Amino acid sequence: MSLPGNGHHLASPPVGGAAMGGRVSPAWKFAIFMLACSVGYLGSRAVVPPAAAWVEAVTGARLPTFVITWSIGMLIGHWWTFRVVEPDGWRLVALDRSAFTPRAVLGGAALGGAAVGVPSLALLSVGWLRVEAMPPGDVWQSALLSLGLLIPAALWEELMTRGYALALLREQFGARVAIVVTSVVFGLMHLENTGATFQSIALVTLAGVFLGSILVAMRSLYAAWSAHVAWNFVMAGVMHTSVSGAGLGAPSYRTVDAGPDWATGGAWGPEAGLFAAAGMLLAVYFLLRRGQRPRS
Repeated sequence: MSLPGNGHHLASPPVGGAAMGGRVSPAWKFAIFMLACSVGYLGSRAVVPPAAAWVEAVTGARLPTFVITWSIGMLIGHWWTFRVVEPDGWRLVALDRSAFTPRAVLGGAALGGAAVGVPSLALLSVGWLRVEAMPPGDVWQSALLSLGLLIPAALWEELMTRGYALALLREQFGARVAIVVTSVVFGLMHLENTGATFQSIALVTLAGVFLGSILVAMRSLYAAWSAHVAWNFVMAGVMHTSVSGAGLGAPSYRTVDAGPDWATGGAWGPEAGLFAAAGMLLAVYFLLRRGQRPRS
């Protein structure tokens, strides 16, 4: 499929640049970044679990410590790398203020939600997905709890695969190569998920291309993040179906597979079916038609 743009920067290069950043090779920049992320992760691991235990004891709410720890670690890693070798780094990865706009956030969420929601409606209409009654529960509370998990989970995955690593690859090889390489890594990150198959990993890899295309076309990692959250929330918070092989609770109803796995994704969830693949490809085509291309 065609990908938007092949420029080497998410935005025009900074005036003057950073003297130290100019002297450090991309390989060393990435090594510094990985070290900073590791230190950030270890530091947050020492703080987040005790804080989460305190919150649970006071409020009864259980926080997703794993994804919060990783999100904080990745943010610290980016922040420190940008202080040391990439002072203009937040703009480089499209996490600066100019990238945080209602158009980017809401547009990304609309694309992410529609790309999986519309194909799922099609599967429901032909009977290949089916809604089943479940024991009564608080649907709204379940939806909020799902968001509480999905927002930091999407953040760390975006920072891991479409943050500084993608920016470095893009500077060296262009947008298309950067998106493909990081999308393959994104797919491989899900190999250990329950029920992973060749098709499910291939579709997650395509999802990486989809999210990377949103980042490049809309010049905003916030847009890719909101698309990622909306994609998962449609499945977990609205449909009450599996997300990458995992269920997040299904009060009052759930959506179950009732058709061929190649179309529905089977136990992995609708995102692993070819209907979802069509939804992602159509969304990328929409971006291309809108002409939202980055400057070279």
